[in-house]
Amino acid sequence: MMRGKQKSLDTYADDLFPKMREWRRDLHRHPETGWTEYRTTWKIHEELKPLSFTLYTGEEALCAESRMGVPGDDELKQAEKLASEAGVPGEFLSRISGGMTGVAAVMDTGRPGPETAMRFDIDALPVEESDQPDHLPVKEQFRSCEDGRMHACAHDGHTAIGLAVAHFLHDHQKELTGKYVLLFQPAEEGSRGAAAMVEKGWLDSTDYFLGGHIGIENLPVGTISAGSDRFLATSKFDITFTGTAAHAGKRPEEGKNALLAAASFIQSSAGVAPHSGGATRLNIGQLKAGSGRNIVPDRAVLSGETRGENDRLNRYMLEETERMSRAAAFMHDVKVEFSTVGNGTTAGCDHDLKTIVTGAAENTAAICEVLDSVSLGASEDVTHMINRVQSCGGKATYMIFGTPLTAGHHHPAFDYDELVLKTGFLAFAAAVTEISRINEERYR
Repeated sequence: MMRGKQKSLDTYADDLFPKMREWRRDLHRHPETGWTEYRTTWKIHEELKPLSFTLYTGEEALCAESRMGVPGDDELKQAEKLASEAGVPGEFLSRISGGMTGVAAVMDTGRPGPETAMRFDIDALPVEESDQPDHLPVKEQFRSCEDGRMHACAHDGHTAIGLAVAHFLHDHQKELTGKYVLLFQPAEEGSRGAAAMVEKGWLDSTDYFLGGHIGIENLPVGTISAGSDRFLATSKFDITFTGTAAHAGKRPEEGKNALLAAASFIQSSAGVAPHSGGATRLNIGQLKAGSGRNIVPDRAVLSGETRGENDRLNRYMLEETERMSRAAAFMHDVKVEFSTVGNGTTAGCDHDLKTIVTGAAENTAAICEVLDSVSLGASEDVTHMINRVQSCGGKATYMIFGTPLTAGHHHPAFDYDELVLKTGFLAFAAAVTEISRINEERYR
């Protein structure tokens, strides 16, 4: 369906677009993976500080014990050192040290109305970015400065959109009603971070919740979906096999080969029986083992994930994966430790809120087509937020912002048309404006 046109929101977006692109490119140059987003958190905080928000960081923003997959002390300390060298003040860094990243920002207009929450994920991926000359960040000189880390899933753009929304709310607070909560969430990758914000209670009184993602499907800029479906439940796991080192030539019989146990597990895990109840996934993404060609490896560490159309199917995959890891350990007479380090569930979007998003888009020129829903076919820990809002009586949706994709998500050459930043901002801004308008009509 083609949408109508109105100038005011679009003019605001046009004026703010150069800043959105600047924020995006700065974040892209300095990617930080989950629970180490120290510089990113500081940058968000500094941008929001002059605006009409009460800001929460560290233990005020997160429930520490609900975090999953937090890196070890050495990795956290190294990330903190890099953040300090990048200019993050010591006092601020001390507030968020130990992997307590992310920002919650709250603005109350002082006028009766609903509470609207929005989520923007901020973390990057452990991906080495392409250095090919036709890659836009290379051409425009904003390629990642960090070896082995990259914004390969558009979270740099999501953060920029969130900052733009914050400026919009600040500038229009006298025209809006109710309360607004912006959650700049760490550690989305690996489904590790949403629960820590959920358990802090930010969504327990939310009437409307909006989330969104750039890309997912190859769609023209100006196309959005009012909602998403087919969220896959997921579990992220680490497996450590521990054997006994030995001289591979002199005393091989004294060794217990952890690498062989890991290899046996990987082969057998590919044979997990498909489930008749629906789609499932299993991926082993990383294996680190051994220390030399003439040493029987005493340690092997794997990282992987399971997914399923629902929680039951995902649980089946996870249980089968753990069972096979224990069988491989028994076969090679080594020890095994199986740890779940991330969890995502399934969720559904509310029809009423999708209708509001669709109607709101009529007030912009840049959004020219609204789809009812896009099938995700992947996992997103925003589902924890959606489910909490709905369980407390609120409504939630998760939008998709179309863009041509030069490569798929999580690929070293991933990138998007930066005009989608404007589309994403407008989807949020138009929706909150429409929610406020509906509320005012109720009180007339």
